[in-house]
Amino acid sequence: MKFLAPSILSADFTKLADDLNKTIEGGADWIHCDVMDGIFVPNISFGPMIVAAVNRITGLTKDVHLMIKNPDALIPEFAKAGADYITVHQEEVVHLHRTLSLIKSCGAKAGIAINPATPFSTLTDIAEYADLILVMTVNPGFGGQSFISSCLKKIEQAADFREKNNLNYLIEVDGGITSMNIKEVSDAGCDVFVAGSSVFSSGNIIESTKTLKNLI
Repeated sequence: MKFLAPSILSADFTKLADDLNKTIEGGADWIHCDVMDGIFVPNISFGPMIVAAVNRITGLTKDVHLMIKNPDALIPEFAKAGADYITVHQEEVVHLHRTLSLIKSCGAKAGIAINPATPFSTLTDIAEYADLILVMTVNPGFGGQSFISSCLKKIEQAADFREKNNLNYLIEVDGGITSMNIKEVSDAGCDVFVAGSSVFSSGNIIESTKTLKNLI
Protein backbone atom coordinates (compact mmCIF):
# COMPACT_ATOMS: atom_id res chain seq x y z
CA MET A 1 0.00 0.00 0.00
CA LYS A 2 1.19 3.53 -0.84
CA PHE A 3 0.73 6.53 1.47
CA LEU A 4 0.78 10.27 0.75
CA ALA A 5 2.12 12.38 3.63
CA PRO A 6 1.75 16.16 3.18
CA SER A 7 4.41 18.06 5.12
CA ILE A 8 3.09 20.86 7.31
CA LEU A 9 6.42 22.69 6.96
CA SER A 10 4.88 24.31 3.87
CA ALA A 11 1.43 24.91 5.40
CA ASP A 12 0.06 28.29 6.50
CA PHE A 13 0.32 28.11 10.28
CA THR A 14 -2.26 30.90 10.69
CA LYS A 15 -4.83 28.41 9.37
CA LEU A 16 -3.21 25.06 10.00
CA ALA A 17 -6.44 23.21 10.71
CA ASP A 18 -8.01 24.48 7.49
CA ASP A 19 -4.97 23.48 5.42
CA LEU A 20 -4.81 20.03 7.00
CA ASN A 21 -8.50 19.42 6.50
CA LYS A 22 -8.07 20.24 2.81
CA THR A 23 -5.33 17.64 2.45
CA ILE A 24 -7.57 15.13 4.20
CA GLU A 25 -10.39 15.95 1.79
CA GLY A 26 -7.92 15.42 -1.04
CA GLY A 27 -7.03 11.95 0.21
CA ALA A 28 -3.93 12.39 2.39
CA ASP A 29 -3.00 9.30 4.40
CA TRP A 30 -0.40 10.62 6.85
CA ILE A 31 0.68 14.04 8.11
CA HIS A 32 4.44 14.69 8.04
CA CYS A 33 5.98 16.96 10.69
CA ASP A 34 9.48 18.27 9.96
CA VAL A 35 11.16 19.25 13.21
CA MET A 36 14.30 21.41 12.86
CA ASP A 37 16.50 22.95 15.54
CA GLY A 38 18.78 25.36 13.64
CA ILE A 39 21.81 23.26 14.61
CA PHE A 40 21.59 19.91 12.82
CA VAL A 41 20.00 21.80 9.91
CA PRO A 42 20.13 25.55 9.13
CA ASN A 43 16.52 26.28 10.00
CA ILE A 44 14.12 26.20 12.97
CA SER A 45 10.57 24.91 12.63
CA PHE A 46 8.51 23.73 15.62
CA GLY A 47 8.37 21.33 18.55
CA PRO A 48 6.01 18.94 20.34
CA MET A 49 3.28 21.56 20.83
CA ILE A 50 2.60 21.71 17.08
CA VAL A 51 2.58 17.91 16.83
CA ALA A 52 0.05 17.86 19.67
CA ALA A 53 -2.05 20.44 17.79
CA VAL A 54 -1.95 18.28 14.65
CA ASN A 55 -3.03 15.33 16.78
CA ARG A 56 -6.06 17.31 17.95
CA ILE A 57 -6.94 18.25 14.38
CA THR A 58 -6.75 14.81 12.81
CA GLY A 59 -6.54 11.13 13.63
CA LEU A 60 -4.34 10.45 10.59
CA THR A 61 -0.90 8.95 11.19
CA LYS A 62 1.50 11.57 12.54
CA ASP A 63 4.92 11.09 10.96
CA VAL A 64 7.54 13.10 12.89
CA HIS A 65 10.95 13.64 11.29
CA LEU A 66 13.53 14.86 13.82
CA MET A 67 16.25 16.92 12.15
CA ILE A 68 17.77 17.86 15.48
CA LYS A 69 20.80 17.35 17.68
CA ASN A 70 20.46 14.85 20.52
CA PRO A 71 17.00 13.57 19.53
CA ASP A 72 16.92 11.11 22.44
CA ALA A 73 16.24 13.98 24.82
CA LEU A 74 12.97 14.88 23.08
CA ILE A 75 11.70 11.56 21.76
CA PRO A 76 9.45 10.96 24.82
CA GLU A 77 7.89 14.41 24.40
CA PHE A 78 7.09 13.86 20.72
CA ALA A 79 5.63 10.44 21.48
CA LYS A 80 3.50 11.97 24.22
CA ALA A 81 2.35 14.65 21.74
CA GLY A 82 0.90 11.96 19.49
CA ALA A 83 3.65 10.94 17.07
CA ASP A 84 2.93 7.57 15.48
CA TYR A 85 6.29 7.39 13.71
CA ILE A 86 9.45 9.11 14.93
CA THR A 87 12.41 9.23 12.56
CA VAL A 88 15.95 10.17 13.50
CA HIS A 89 19.02 10.78 11.33
CA GLN A 90 21.73 8.17 10.94
CA GLU A 91 24.21 11.07 10.62
CA GLU A 92 23.39 12.41 14.10
CA VAL A 93 22.67 9.40 16.31
CA VAL A 94 25.70 7.60 17.72
CA HIS A 95 23.95 4.61 19.29
CA LEU A 96 21.25 4.04 16.70
CA HIS A 97 19.96 0.71 18.01
CA ARG A 98 19.49 2.25 21.46
CA THR A 99 17.61 5.22 19.98
CA LEU A 100 15.30 3.02 17.92
CA SER A 101 14.59 0.99 21.04
CA LEU A 102 13.79 4.20 22.93
CA ILE A 103 11.29 5.27 20.27
CA LYS A 104 9.53 1.92 20.43
CA SER A 105 9.50 1.92 24.22
CA CYS A 106 7.63 5.24 24.05
CA GLY A 107 4.89 3.63 21.94
CA ALA A 108 5.85 4.95 18.50
CA LYS A 109 7.28 3.24 15.42
CA ALA A 110 10.93 3.94 14.67
CA GLY A 111 12.41 5.38 11.51
CA ILE A 112 15.91 6.12 10.23
CA ALA A 113 16.65 8.95 7.78
CA ILE A 114 19.67 9.33 5.53
CA ASN A 115 20.80 12.51 3.78
CA PRO A 116 21.53 12.62 0.03
CA ALA A 117 25.28 12.16 0.60
CA THR A 118 24.83 9.16 2.94
CA PRO A 119 24.93 5.74 1.24
CA PHE A 120 22.24 3.17 1.98
CA SER A 121 25.02 0.73 2.94
CA THR A 122 25.34 2.52 6.30
CA LEU A 123 21.98 0.99 7.27
CA THR A 124 22.48 -2.66 6.40
CA ASP A 125 23.32 -3.68 9.97
CA ILE A 126 20.45 -1.74 11.57
CA ALA A 127 17.64 -1.91 8.97
CA GLU A 128 16.01 -4.94 10.57
CA TYR A 129 15.23 -2.85 13.67
CA ALA A 130 13.56 -0.03 11.73
CA ASP A 131 9.88 0.33 10.93
CA LEU A 132 10.65 2.98 8.32
CA ILE A 133 13.64 4.15 6.28
CA LEU A 134 13.48 7.72 5.03
CA VAL A 135 15.54 8.57 1.96
CA MET A 136 16.11 12.33 1.77
CA THR A 137 16.07 13.54 -1.82
CA VAL A 138 17.05 17.11 -0.91
CA ASN A 139 19.51 18.39 1.66
CA PRO A 140 17.39 18.81 4.81
CA GLY A 141 16.60 22.20 6.27
CA PHE A 142 14.26 23.99 3.88
CA GLY A 143 11.11 23.28 1.89
CA GLY A 144 10.75 23.95 -1.82
CA GLN A 145 14.04 22.42 -2.96
CA SER A 146 14.52 20.47 -6.19
CA PHE A 147 14.59 16.68 -6.22
CA ILE A 148 18.10 15.15 -6.40
CA SER A 149 17.62 12.42 -8.99
CA SER A 150 20.78 10.51 -8.06
CA CYS A 151 18.98 9.48 -4.83
CA LEU A 152 16.66 7.21 -6.83
CA LYS A 153 19.23 4.43 -6.69
CA LYS A 154 19.11 4.50 -2.88
CA ILE A 155 15.35 3.97 -2.96
CA GLU A 156 15.93 0.97 -5.19
CA GLN A 157 18.67 -0.31 -2.88
CA ALA A 158 16.39 0.00 0.14
CA ALA A 159 13.66 -1.92 -1.69
CA ASP A 160 16.06 -4.64 -2.89
CA PHE A 161 17.59 -5.07 0.56
CA ARG A 162 14.14 -5.36 2.12
CA GLU A 163 13.06 -8.04 -0.31
CA LYS A 164 16.28 -10.07 -0.15
CA ASN A 165 16.29 -10.07 3.66
CA ASN A 166 12.54 -10.51 4.15
CA LEU A 167 12.22 -7.25 6.12
CA ASN A 168 9.10 -5.16 6.67
CA TYR A 169 10.19 -1.52 6.92
CA LEU A 170 8.39 1.13 4.90
CA ILE A 171 10.43 3.24 2.48
CA GLU A 172 9.69 6.94 2.70
CA VAL A 173 10.96 9.68 0.38
CA ASP A 174 11.14 13.35 1.34
CA GLY A 175 12.25 16.25 -0.81
CA GLY A 176 11.15 17.79 -4.08
CA ILE A 177 8.26 15.39 -4.72
CA THR A 178 5.98 16.73 -7.47
CA SER A 179 3.46 15.37 -9.96
CA MET A 180 6.32 15.22 -12.48
CA ASN A 181 8.47 12.76 -10.53
CA ILE A 182 6.23 10.95 -8.04
CA LYS A 183 5.53 8.04 -10.41
CA GLU A 184 9.26 7.47 -10.92
CA VAL A 185 9.79 7.53 -7.15
CA SER A 186 6.93 5.07 -6.70
CA ASP A 187 8.36 2.72 -9.31
CA ALA A 188 11.73 2.80 -7.51
CA GLY A 189 10.07 1.27 -4.45
CA CYS A 190 8.77 4.14 -2.31
CA ASP A 191 5.84 3.47 0.03
CA VAL A 192 5.39 6.86 1.75
CA PHE A 193 5.61 10.10 -0.23
CA VAL A 194 6.26 13.38 1.60
CA ALA A 195 5.01 16.41 -0.30
CA GLY A 196 5.24 19.96 1.02
CA SER A 197 5.21 22.87 -1.38
CA SER A 198 3.69 20.81 -4.18
CA VAL A 199 0.60 20.50 -1.96
CA PHE A 200 0.42 23.62 0.19
CA SER A 201 1.85 26.16 -2.28
CA SER A 202 -0.07 24.92 -5.29
CA GLY A 203 -3.00 27.30 -5.06
CA ASN A 204 -5.46 24.43 -4.60
CA ILE A 205 -4.56 22.10 -1.75
CA ILE A 206 -7.44 19.69 -2.31
CA GLU A 207 -6.80 19.20 -6.01
CA SER A 208 -3.02 18.96 -5.70
CA THR A 209 -3.41 16.34 -2.98
CA LYS A 210 -5.82 14.37 -5.17
CA THR A 211 -3.43 14.57 -8.12
CA LEU A 212 -0.44 13.26 -6.19
CA LYS A 213 -2.51 10.56 -4.51
CA ASN A 214 -3.79 9.33 -7.87
CA LEU A 215 -0.27 9.15 -9.29
CA ILE A 216 1.08 6.80 -6.63
